[in-house]
Amino acid sequence: MIELEIHDGVAEVVLNAPDKLNALDESALAELDEAYEEAEAAAAEGRVRALVLRGEGRAFCAGRDISGVDPRDDDVLRYLGGKVEPLLKRMSRIPVPTFAVAHGACLGVGLGLLIASDIVYVADSAKIGSPFKNLGATLDSGGHALFVERLGAHRTMDLIVTGRLMSGSEAVAAGMFSQVFPADEVTDATRAAARAAASGPTLAFAASKRLVAELRDERLGLWGSMAHENRAQAALCDTDDYREGFAAFQEKRTPTFTGRG
Repeated sequence: MIELEIHDGVAEVVLNAPDKLNALDESALAELDEAYEEAEAAAAEGRVRALVLRGEGRAFCAGRDISGVDPRDDDVLRYLGGKVEPLLKRMSRIPVPTFAVAHGACLGVGLGLLIASDIVYVADSAKIGSPFKNLGATLDSGGHALFVERLGAHRTMDLIVTGRLMSGSEAVAAGMFSQVFPADEVTDATRAAARAAASGPTLAFAASKRLVAELRDERLGLWGSMAHENRAQAALCDTDDYREGFAAFQEKRTPTFTGRG
Protein backbone atom coordinates (compact mmCIF):
# COMPACT_ATOMS: atom_id res chain seq x y z
CA MET A 1 0.00 0.00 0.00
CA ILE A 2 2.81 2.46 0.82
CA GLU A 3 5.29 3.47 -1.87
CA LEU A 4 8.52 5.46 -1.57
CA GLU A 5 10.49 6.99 -4.43
CA ILE A 6 13.52 9.28 -4.25
CA HIS A 7 14.44 11.56 -7.14
CA ASP A 8 16.74 14.60 -7.20
CA GLY A 9 16.82 15.00 -3.45
CA VAL A 10 13.04 14.71 -2.94
CA ALA A 11 11.41 11.67 -1.34
CA GLU A 12 7.81 11.02 -2.34
CA VAL A 13 5.75 8.82 -0.03
CA VAL A 14 2.48 7.61 -1.55
CA LEU A 15 -0.57 6.12 0.14
CA ASN A 16 -1.74 3.77 -2.61
CA ALA A 17 -4.96 2.05 -1.62
CA PRO A 18 -7.51 4.18 -3.49
CA ASP A 19 -10.19 1.48 -3.30
CA LYS A 20 -10.49 2.12 0.46
CA LEU A 21 -9.70 5.86 0.35
CA ASN A 22 -6.20 5.11 1.70
CA ALA A 23 -7.57 4.18 5.11
CA LEU A 24 -4.83 2.75 7.33
CA ASP A 25 -4.82 -0.52 9.21
CA GLU A 26 -1.93 -1.61 11.44
CA SER A 27 -0.07 -3.20 8.53
CA ALA A 28 -0.27 0.00 6.49
CA LEU A 29 0.90 2.06 9.48
CA ALA A 30 3.94 -0.21 9.77
CA GLU A 31 4.69 0.23 6.06
CA LEU A 32 4.38 4.00 6.38
CA ASP A 33 6.70 4.00 9.38
CA GLU A 34 9.26 1.98 7.38
CA ALA A 35 9.02 4.43 4.48
CA TYR A 36 9.74 7.37 6.76
CA GLU A 37 12.57 5.47 8.45
CA GLU A 38 14.12 4.88 5.03
CA ALA A 39 13.63 8.51 4.04
CA GLU A 40 15.19 9.65 7.31
CA ALA A 41 18.24 7.45 6.70
CA ALA A 42 18.55 8.88 3.19
CA ALA A 43 18.32 12.39 4.64
CA ALA A 44 21.20 11.59 7.00
CA GLU A 45 23.23 10.55 3.94
CA GLY A 46 22.32 13.75 2.08
CA ARG A 47 20.24 11.93 -0.56
CA VAL A 48 16.92 13.39 0.65
CA ARG A 49 16.52 17.11 1.29
CA ALA A 50 12.73 17.41 1.15
CA LEU A 51 9.76 15.04 1.30
CA VAL A 52 6.26 14.92 -0.20
CA LEU A 53 3.40 12.82 1.21
CA ARG A 54 0.34 12.26 -0.96
CA GLY A 55 -2.50 9.82 -1.55
CA GLU A 56 -3.73 8.14 -4.72
CA GLY A 57 -7.35 8.25 -5.81
CA ARG A 58 -10.26 10.34 -4.55
CA ALA A 59 -8.93 10.97 -1.04
CA PHE A 60 -5.76 11.68 0.84
CA CYS A 61 -6.65 9.41 3.77
CA ALA A 62 -10.06 8.62 5.26
CA GLY A 63 -8.52 7.61 8.59
CA ARG A 64 -8.34 4.22 10.26
CA ASP A 65 -9.37 1.16 8.28
CA ILE A 66 -12.11 -0.30 10.47
CA SER A 67 -13.50 -2.72 7.88
CA GLY A 68 -12.30 -5.76 9.84
CA VAL A 69 -12.48 -4.34 13.37
CA ASP A 70 -14.74 -5.96 15.95
CA PRO A 71 -15.60 -3.19 18.47
CA ARG A 72 -16.10 -5.77 21.21
CA ASP A 73 -12.39 -6.58 21.36
CA ASP A 74 -10.89 -3.52 19.68
CA ASP A 75 -7.65 -2.46 21.38
CA VAL A 76 -7.84 1.13 20.18
CA LEU A 77 -5.20 2.31 22.66
CA ARG A 78 -2.67 -0.06 21.07
CA TYR A 79 -3.60 1.24 17.62
CA LEU A 80 -3.50 4.95 18.52
CA GLY A 81 -0.92 5.06 21.30
CA GLY A 82 1.23 2.17 20.14
CA LYS A 83 1.13 2.67 16.37
CA VAL A 84 -0.22 6.05 15.29
CA GLU A 85 1.44 8.33 17.85
CA PRO A 86 5.00 6.94 17.35
CA LEU A 87 4.55 7.23 13.57
CA LEU A 88 3.42 10.87 13.78
CA LYS A 89 6.36 11.68 16.04
CA ARG A 90 8.78 10.10 13.55
CA MET A 91 7.18 12.05 10.72
CA SER A 92 7.48 15.33 12.59
CA ARG A 93 11.15 14.77 13.45
CA ILE A 94 12.60 13.99 10.02
CA PRO A 95 15.23 16.75 9.57
CA VAL A 96 14.10 18.08 6.18
CA PRO A 97 11.10 20.14 5.08
CA THR A 98 8.10 17.85 4.65
CA PHE A 99 5.11 18.66 2.45
CA ALA A 100 1.70 16.99 2.28
CA VAL A 101 -0.91 17.10 -0.48
CA ALA A 102 -4.40 17.20 1.05
CA HIS A 103 -7.31 16.31 -1.24
CA GLY A 104 -10.65 14.64 -0.79
CA ALA A 105 -11.20 13.15 2.65
CA CYS A 106 -8.53 14.03 5.25
CA LEU A 107 -10.02 12.54 8.39
CA GLY A 108 -8.93 10.96 11.68
CA VAL A 109 -5.48 9.46 11.27
CA GLY A 110 -5.35 11.10 7.84
CA LEU A 111 -5.71 14.48 9.54
CA GLY A 112 -2.93 13.44 11.93
CA LEU A 113 -0.62 12.77 8.97
CA LEU A 114 -1.20 16.36 7.84
CA ILE A 115 -0.58 17.72 11.33
CA ALA A 116 2.75 15.86 11.45
CA SER A 117 3.86 17.43 8.14
CA ASP A 118 5.60 20.81 8.03
CA ILE A 119 3.75 22.32 5.08
CA VAL A 120 0.31 21.29 3.82
CA TYR A 121 -1.04 22.34 0.44
CA VAL A 122 -4.76 21.73 0.23
CA ALA A 123 -7.19 21.17 -2.63
CA ASP A 124 -10.10 23.58 -2.45
CA SER A 125 -12.47 20.60 -2.40
CA ALA A 126 -10.74 18.73 0.46
CA LYS A 127 -12.91 17.59 3.39
CA ILE A 128 -11.57 18.17 6.90
CA GLY A 129 -13.34 17.71 10.20
CA SER A 130 -14.66 15.19 12.72
CA PRO A 131 -17.43 13.00 11.26
CA PHE A 132 -17.14 10.41 14.03
CA LYS A 133 -20.35 11.02 15.97
CA ASN A 134 -22.08 8.24 14.03
CA LEU A 135 -19.42 5.79 15.25
CA GLY A 136 -19.70 6.85 18.87
CA ALA A 137 -16.05 7.86 18.54
CA THR A 138 -14.12 11.08 18.95
CA LEU A 139 -11.55 13.02 17.00
CA ASP A 140 -8.01 11.65 17.46
CA SER A 141 -4.43 11.85 16.11
CA GLY A 142 -3.91 15.42 17.34
CA GLY A 143 -7.09 16.83 15.84
CA HIS A 144 -8.33 18.43 19.06
CA ALA A 145 -5.09 20.36 19.52
CA LEU A 146 -5.11 21.64 15.94
CA PHE A 147 -8.76 22.67 16.00
CA VAL A 148 -8.68 24.40 19.38
CA GLU A 149 -5.46 26.26 18.55
CA ARG A 150 -6.68 27.50 15.16
CA LEU A 151 -10.47 27.65 15.56
CA GLY A 152 -11.08 28.12 19.29
CA ALA A 153 -13.11 25.96 21.64
CA HIS A 154 -16.58 26.90 20.39
CA ARG A 155 -15.97 26.26 16.69
CA THR A 156 -14.14 23.03 17.57
CA MET A 157 -17.13 21.72 19.50
CA ASP A 158 -19.47 22.82 16.72
CA LEU A 159 -17.55 20.73 14.18
CA ILE A 160 -17.43 17.75 16.52
CA VAL A 161 -21.09 17.81 17.53
CA THR A 162 -22.51 18.56 14.08
CA GLY A 163 -20.04 16.43 12.12
CA ARG A 164 -19.81 19.18 9.51
CA LEU A 165 -16.79 18.96 7.23
CA MET A 166 -14.76 22.03 6.31
CA SER A 167 -13.66 22.55 2.72
CA GLY A 168 -9.99 22.96 1.95
CA SER A 169 -10.57 26.64 1.21
CA GLU A 170 -12.26 27.14 4.58
CA ALA A 171 -9.50 25.30 6.46
CA VAL A 172 -6.76 27.42 4.89
CA ALA A 173 -8.72 30.63 5.51
CA ALA A 174 -8.91 29.60 9.18
CA GLY A 175 -5.12 29.27 9.32
CA MET A 176 -5.10 25.49 9.71
CA PHE A 177 -2.89 24.76 6.71
CA SER A 178 -0.53 26.47 4.29
CA GLN A 179 -2.08 27.24 0.90
CA VAL A 180 -5.13 26.22 -1.14
CA PHE A 181 -5.11 25.23 -4.83
CA PRO A 182 -7.61 23.86 -7.35
CA ALA A 183 -7.76 20.08 -7.00
CA ASP A 184 -6.08 19.49 -10.37
CA GLU A 185 -3.14 21.75 -9.47
CA VAL A 186 -2.37 20.93 -5.84
CA THR A 187 -0.04 17.96 -6.45
CA ASP A 188 2.11 19.77 -9.01
CA ALA A 189 2.27 22.85 -6.79
CA THR A 190 3.41 20.76 -3.83
CA ARG A 191 6.06 18.92 -5.84
CA ALA A 192 7.41 22.22 -7.18
CA ALA A 193 7.65 23.66 -3.68
CA ALA A 194 9.45 20.54 -2.45
CA ARG A 195 11.97 20.69 -5.30
CA ALA A 196 12.67 24.34 -4.51
CA ALA A 197 13.12 23.53 -0.81
CA ALA A 198 15.48 20.66 -1.65
CA SER A 199 17.82 23.08 -3.43
CA GLY A 200 17.72 25.54 -0.54
CA PRO A 201 19.63 25.87 2.76
CA THR A 202 18.19 22.71 4.29
CA LEU A 203 20.32 22.91 7.44
CA ALA A 204 18.78 26.31 8.14
CA PHE A 205 15.33 24.88 7.41
CA ALA A 206 16.01 22.07 9.88
CA ALA A 207 17.01 24.61 12.53
CA SER A 208 13.77 26.54 12.00
CA LYS A 209 11.82 23.29 12.12
CA ARG A 210 13.25 22.56 15.58
CA LEU A 211 12.54 26.11 16.74
CA VAL A 212 8.93 25.95 15.58
CA ALA A 213 8.47 22.61 17.37
CA GLU A 214 9.94 24.05 20.57
CA LEU A 215 7.62 27.04 20.43
CA ARG A 216 4.64 24.77 19.90
CA ASP A 217 5.52 22.15 22.52
CA GLU A 218 7.39 24.12 25.18
CA ARG A 219 5.62 27.50 24.99
CA LEU A 220 8.93 29.35 25.17
CA GLY A 221 7.59 32.87 24.78
CA LEU A 222 9.42 35.72 23.06
CA TRP A 223 12.65 35.82 25.03
CA GLY A 224 13.04 32.09 25.43
CA SER A 225 12.48 31.65 21.71
CA MET A 226 14.98 34.40 20.94
CA ALA A 227 17.67 32.67 23.02
CA HIS A 228 17.07 29.43 21.09
CA GLU A 229 17.22 31.33 17.78
CA ASN A 230 20.54 32.88 18.78
CA ARG A 231 22.08 29.47 19.46
CA ALA A 232 20.70 28.03 16.23
CA GLN A 233 22.12 30.91 14.21
CA ALA A 234 25.52 30.53 15.86
CA ALA A 235 25.57 26.83 14.95
CA LEU A 236 24.71 27.62 11.34
CA CYS A 237 27.72 29.95 11.08
CA ASP A 238 29.92 26.87 10.85
CA THR A 239 28.10 25.40 7.83
CA ASP A 240 29.01 25.51 4.15
CA ASP A 241 25.55 26.84 3.30
CA TYR A 242 25.92 29.83 5.63
CA ARG A 243 29.27 30.78 4.13
CA GLU A 244 27.94 30.24 0.61
CA GLY A 245 24.86 32.37 1.27
CA PHE A 246 26.94 35.28 2.54
CA ALA A 247 29.44 35.00 -0.32
CA ALA A 248 26.66 34.90 -2.93
CA PHE A 249 24.99 37.97 -1.39
CA GLN A 250 28.24 39.91 -1.35
CA GLU A 251 29.10 38.81 -4.91
CA LYS A 252 25.56 39.52 -6.16
CA ARG A 253 24.93 35.99 -7.48
CA THR A 254 22.50 33.15 -6.82
CA PRO A 255 23.72 30.84 -4.03
CA THR A 256 24.25 27.12 -4.50
CA PHE A 257 23.35 25.28 -1.33
CA THR A 258 24.46 21.72 -0.61
CA GLY A 259 22.91 21.01 2.80
CA ARG A 260 26.32 20.13 4.22
CA GLY A 261 27.71 21.21 7.57
